[in-house]
Amino acid sequence: MDLSVVIPIRNELSNLQPLHLELTEILEALGRSYEIVYVDDGSDDGSREQLRAIQAEDPHVHLILFRRNFGQTAALSAGFAATAGEVVVTMDGDLQNDPADIPSLLAKLDEGHDLVSGWRKDRQDKFLPRRLPSLMANAIIRVATNVRIHDYGCMMKVYRGEVARDLRLYGEMHRFIPAIAWDRGASVAELVVNHRPRISGTSKYGLSRAARVVFDLLTVKFLSRFATRPLHVIGMAGLALAAPGGLMMAWLAFQKLIMGQSIGGRPMLLISVMLIVTGVQLVTMGLLAEMLVRTYHESQAKPTYVVAEDLPATHRDAGQVSEGTAVAGRA
Repeated sequence: MDLSVVIPIRNELSNLQPLHLELTEILEALGRSYEIVYVDDGSDDGSREQLRAIQAEDPHVHLILFRRNFGQTAALSAGFAATAGEVVVTMDGDLQNDPADIPSLLAKLDEGHDLVSGWRKDRQDKFLPRRLPSLMANAIIRVATNVRIHDYGCMMKVYRGEVARDLRLYGEMHRFIPAIAWDRGASVAELVVNHRPRISGTSKYGLSRAARVVFDLLTVKFLSRFATRPLHVIGMAGLALAAPGGLMMAWLAFQKLIMGQSIGGRPMLLISVMLIVTGVQLVTMGLLAEMLVRTYHESQAKPTYVVAEDLPATHRDAGQVSEGTAVAGRA
């Protein structure tokens, strides 16, 4: 299979048939083998029935139906797991992403990248509820992750198949896919794509997602930097609290034992005790987190690294003759 196209669907009844016709026309023109994986994320507007009808007419369609709404990240994760293509394409099901951009994204991928993300430079959405939160979120994510992508929220992306299927997505982390892939060693690029205004249906996004972006960003940042060494961040925070607490306690002990001053009613005593106890607790939590990380990786035989290529040595058995020359040695 050359191409797999993954499209999460949530209440897009009026857009499904036009989307499928437009997408099929582009994919057929490429002349490559392909599949289209629709993941219905608990639609209740008749989208499921429309998808079933589309699948009945097109053998290229793979249909996944969720029992209820689990979110776009879960839909993408299920779609990635179901793909068989050497290249995976993702796009929205609302007709705002243009299937005509797929050939140019594939050409960019062929330049040697592992993931090419679309950039809706001329975005056709309302400024206050959609574009402003997106601009703010993208700026914060760029600074926090050091992955210079203008438009993290664009669903129009192409991936190497192994990169897409290796992603482990939770919560609402689909918007951080470029940063997650980059952290795992993937080459990430960006390409300007066409963005069209929504003709029918309603948007599933708004200002309410701003807080979730911040929390998810903290999760991604922690996992990318300290997933295999949590003690380095939690333990350092503990030391940062316990160290000044210890110094304060030493000063109070000097005043009590050497200078004979009363320290029982001084606020510094309570503050130093609180800092020391909190610091010790954080260091203990860091040690427990280290044990959990090791249990997680060892119980699943899950490596803490990502291999790009594994090229075994080519060797000859002792006494083998090649081109008239005897080659002796051990493999």
